[in-house]
Amino acid sequence: MPKLINLKIFKNFFESQSAGGILLMVCVIISLILANTAVGPALEALLNTQIGYHSENIHLQYPVLLWINDGLMAVFFLLVGLEIKRELVEGELSSIKQASLPIFAAIGGMLAPALIYTLINSSAPTLHGWGIPMATDIAFAIAVISLLGNKVPLSLKIFLTALAIVDDLGAILVIAFFYTEELHLSYLPYILGVLAILFLLNYFNVQKIWMYIIPGAFLWYFVHGFGVHATIAGVLTAFFLPTTEDDKESPLEKLEHVLVKPVNFLIMPIFALANTNIKFESTMLDGLTSPLSLGIIIGLLIGKPLGIMLMSFIAVKMKISSLPLGARWQQILGLSLLAGIGFTMSIFIALLSFSEHDYQIQAKFSILIASVLAGILGFFVLNSIAKQQQEV
Repeated sequence: MPKLINLKIFKNFFESQSAGGILLMVCVIISLILANTAVGPALEALLNTQIGYHSENIHLQYPVLLWINDGLMAVFFLLVGLEIKRELVEGELSSIKQASLPIFAAIGGMLAPALIYTLINSSAPTLHGWGIPMATDIAFAIAVISLLGNKVPLSLKIFLTALAIVDDLGAILVIAFFYTEELHLSYLPYILGVLAILFLLNYFNVQKIWMYIIPGAFLWYFVHGFGVHATIAGVLTAFFLPTTEDDKESPLEKLEHVLVKPVNFLIMPIFALANTNIKFESTMLDGLTSPLSLGIIIGLLIGKPLGIMLMSFIAVKMKISSLPLGARWQQILGLSLLAGIGFTMSIFIALLSFSEHDYQIQAKFSILIASVLAGILGFFVLNSIAKQQQEV
């Protein structure tokens, strides 16, 4: 019999995610303001400043922006990996019946926008950005839904969280397999060696968290040298942390509790400050009709909800899955619109997709527009349904 969901964990998770999401919004606004003032060039110079250590055998000297996107974001993906594993063991993904609807919904929500983007950009040089509209920003989505308070059932919040977690896993796989450039095979034995150490630590149920974190740091270095995006190391490390189905707090849950606030209140805001410094130019509005912008905006605003709704409908009608407790299809539509808030994850993939500065800026601008519209539409739909239910 599946273990009941630990509501306290979800309560703390939502509180932290919603507050972090609001801070994220503030940082986005600050970053946009700074980028369009005299401070903009100085911020750009700071982000391009090289820091770290370099020698003949060790290369750890990179621009500040790379340390943020590859280093700090590895901690973010470590947290994502912990959340995914916890859900697989004791949460919304712990049984086929529990996991099927958010899994089907997430798959639809990834395939449809990728297909739409690909069709629009099929003959354009920006085709490589097909992964951009696949992503959902869980922090922003939870922040928006939290503004509705108890107007939205907890079961729907859990569904959105599970969907976003599966979505994150999909994004991680997409990054690993499709957004990796040249591979340096000499690093592969070291990676396998560290993974073997982590496996043995898990096998012998070692409870000391630091004994996983230290090999994880080496794994980050070797994965970065290998050529696969280094953030993957965070997810791999997370999956070796031991956890249990009982009420005793496991090393995985301890580390998750330690990381939630620093990630939501420090790492993600820093990422937003560093990566949304978009200098607005008149050509950006003209660029909204380009295949790149249309693929992102239509993919997030239409592709995401279309894919989620279609796959959810098929899964429920085939009786593979059931709707969350107390949920209606109109509310699933509202949630699917919120899933179109791609923001940080979409920006992250956009930076991996294009080396050209102009493409990166246009992609960021399009993601910003689509995410804002998705948040407004999702909030409006869910709020309208809540009002209708109160009137009945």
